[in-house]
This record gives sequence, structure tokens and C-alpha cells, in this order.
Amino acid sequence: MTDGTNPPSSPQPQPTPGNGGYGFPPAPPTSASGYGYPPGAPAQDGGGGFGPAPQQWAQGLPDMGAPTPPGAPGGPGFPGAPGPFAPQSDQPDWEAMADRSAAERRKKRLWTIGGAVTVLALLAGGGTFLLMSGDDGGKNEAVDDKASPSVSASPSPSGSKSKAPVDNTPTVKDDPTQIRDRSGKAPLKMGPDAGVFPIDKRFEVRTKGNENSYAESEKRVVDTAKSFTVSARVWNRAPKGRQIAVSQGNEKSFSFELGLDQVNGKPAWVFRVQTGDQGAEATAVTVSGESPKMEKTFSTVTGTYDAERKQIALYVNGKKTGEAPVPGVFQAPGPLELARSRHEDKWTAPWNGAMESVQTYASVLSPAQIDTLKPGRVDAKSKPTGSWLLY
Repeated sequence: MTDGTNPPSSPQPQPTPGNGGYGFPPAPPTSASGYGYPPGAPAQDGGGGFGPAPQQWAQGLPDMGAPTPPGAPGGPGFPGAPGPFAPQSDQPDWEAMADRSAAERRKKRLWTIGGAVTVLALLAGGGTFLLMSGDDGGKNEAVDDKASPSVSASPSPSGSKSKAPVDNTPTVKDDPTQIRDRSGKAPLKMGPDAGVFPIDKRFEVRTKGNENSYAESEKRVVDTAKSFTVSARVWNRAPKGRQIAVSQGNEKSFSFELGLDQVNGKPAWVFRVQTGDQGAEATAVTVSGESPKMEKTFSTVTGTYDAERKQIALYVNGKKTGEAPVPGVFQAPGPLELARSRHEDKWTAPWNGAMESVQTYASVLSPAQIDTLKPGRVDAKSKPTGSWLLY
């Protein structure tokens, strides 16, 4: 303590390198630990150590060396002695350095945030470009949809080109005993021993080859006085005897029939038409063909009648296997039949197997159009008069 007046000052001796003074490496610690060293043990004379280093040393200030004893020149209480925290001319400005470091960290954070925002903006812009440019999936879908009659090719009222989902339901709503007509209004009523079954992503009608296993329309579907085409994708358990997949006629005789029969003692695919109103064998005209495998495999059989040329033809799996001239086809007003045919006032030739993709057309399809019927699709250029169990 002083009386408020400035004490006389005396020159402070400059420390030497050996004394561990300012600007020089610190001298080895003494027994009484000073600033920058761990607390020393209490002196034997009762004097305590200097304790832990002040906060400035913990923050990295240079070591001042061991303290000078009180009263000694340069020590505490000596007139004019500089305090241990007095700034030196060669010591850096730690506060300014801390401010600059904080400023650099803030700048780095800003750059990081700005870069992240830029990347997100670029990603968002790229996604928008992809959404606006579209992809090839829609094109492929549009090409495929052209082959299906249940998908409208016209745009919706809003101008969108989106297509309505295809309804592949095989039977009439609320009546599973009727096979739905995908093209017209001629559902096929099934007999008690016939049924529709799913297979993969499609459906087929299965029949057991007896008198109760069939399906028929309510009225005539094919006008046999004009050109027509009839086609079906069929599967047979055993090609023995006469088995008809599709036919039409009246209560007395068939008008046409498409299926299997024995030709020259061998099973063959046949398309047969009746030219006389009595249904006699002598007035029937048949064209036939074969395929590598006749049983337990699916085959597409197609029969055509050209009313102008007066000619019938048979195609097996898209390839013409035979044709023949006819004077005309018997015009019978009866319903379309699946899995049976009418002969001499009786139901005959029951089909034992399965079938799908049954289609009728009021025109003669070209060979190229018939070839597209193999996968079970409806021809894109000619609307069928009836289609059942398509996929």
C-alpha cells in the first residue's frame, strides 16, 4: 500500500539468459514451483507454493520464468518492478489474433453454407429438367396400347395423354358364370362344368370334354353371309377324334367350326364351313394344317372367309396352312359356341382342354394382321366384333 503518491523509480536490471528472463527460455524450476509449473509442496518454513499457473499461461502466454523473491530487485514490492502480466514489445496481440481467428471461422462457415445451398439449387434444377423432359416409358406404353381395344388413344378432356387402366376382368360384373365380351355386348354363358381360371397374369376358360362343359352367346355374333375371321388360342389334353373349340350354327347344323379332327388318319387343325342348309357331310368344305406339337401346348388357330373371292383359309400360329374355294357359307342365325359344335340336331365334338384370346372380325384379316394375333392381342387396324379372355 502507498500513500497515493508515485514511488521513486529506479532502473530495473535487464535479465540475462542464464536467469530465464523475458524473451529467453525459462530456467529450470526451483523447489518452490512458480507460474507455469505444477503446485509445489509447502516449504518447511511454512511458506506455500505459488499454486497453479494463471489463465494467461494456460492460454499459451510465454513463460516468465521463476518469480523473484519479494524485496529483491525486480521482485514484488520492489519500487518500479513491472508486474508479471506486463505486456512486452515482442509479445503478440492475443486478443486481436483471437478476433481474426473468429472472423476466419465465420467466413468459412458462410462459404460452407453458401456452397451447400448452391449444390441443392443445382440438384433441384436438374430434377426439374428431368421432369419436364420426360422419359421413354410413356412412348413404349403408347406403342403397346395401340394393340389393345380397351385403352383409348384419344386424349382426355383436360388435354392429358394419360391412358385409362386396362380392365382385364374376365367375367361379367356380379356374374362369374358369364365370360365378358371385351369388344361388344355378347357375353358367353358357361355350362356347369366350364370355368374361368387365372394363369400367370391372364385368364383362360377350361372345359372337360363333356356335354355340360361349354360356353355360348345369347345370339348370333358372326354374320356368315359376309367376310369374317375367327381366331382362338387353344390348349388340348389329347387330340383324339373331333374336338371343336369355336363354332356357330343353328339347332340343326353348324355354319362354321374351328378346332381339331382326324385328317387322313392323323390329328390336324381344321377350319370347316357348311355350304348347304341340311348340314350333310357332302356339303361341308374343310381346310387343315398341322403344328409340331398338337397336344398340351398352346396354339393359335385362325379361320377366314372371303365373301368376294368365295374362299376359306386356315392359319396355325400365324402361318397359312391351307385354303379352299367355296360356293358360300350356310347362314345360320344361332349363337356362338365354345367347346362344342352342332351336327345332325345334336351337340358333338366337345373340347377337352383350355382356350383364351377368342376373337371374331367382320372382315378378312391380312396375313400380317393374323400374325399379330399370336400373342393374344387385338389387331390395331381392325376392331373385332367380339373378344373374350384377352391378356
